Amino acid sequence: MIRRVALAVWDFVVGDDWRLALAAVAAIGLTAIVAALGLSAWWLAPLVALAALRWSLRGAAPKSRR
Repeated sequence: MIRRVALAVWDFVVGDDWRLALAAVAAIGLTAIVAALGLSAWWLAPLVALAALRWSLRGAAPKSRR
């Protein structure tokens, strides 16, 4: 039972792309660090999200033939 719950949580958090899950954790961590320094951190999460989307799509796109 516990194993099933853990696997369900893993599947929900990581989903199909581990890169996006890693980016979400990084965005939360970086935002916390920047906010703890007393700086405005509202802009950091959207920036990381855009970078993660580009990173994810780049990994999923087929290689172009030259």
